[in-house]
Amino acid sequence: MSMSMPPEEGDVHTYERTFTTEDVRQFGEVSGDQQTIHTEPDEDGRLVVQGLLTATLPTKIGGDLSYIARTMEFNFHQPVYTENAIRCEWTNESVEERDDRYTVTSSVVCTNEDDETVMEASINGLIWKE
Repeated sequence: MSMSMPPEEGDVHTYERTFTTEDVRQFGEVSGDQQTIHTEPDEDGRLVVQGLLTATLPTKIGGDLSYIARTMEFNFHQPVYTENAIRCEWTNESVEERDDRYTVTSSVVCTNEDDETVMEASINGLIWKE
């Protein structure tokens, strides 16, 4: 993050992604989460996306911000299905400036195409000053 744009309370960042069947299969191979809901399509041909794969959405935003997470707490409200766009909205709730870094507390809400909340998170971390 550039010093000309330090993080501020109230900043909002968004990212949207549609998970594919191949994403779910590859994550299952890496994570070992091979439950039937992740490997056998439902009557509509969809797989349920692993919760931790869904949790990569705020991880993507954090990476863009050079945010180093210290704690992450997730609440999963509804299943996420393949081929359904998920929108992730990250909000900086508090920012504390220190000599060498910013300590940031953020909230995250992920919604599906029907604007239903599928996941919420609270993340505490830091952004180093350059």
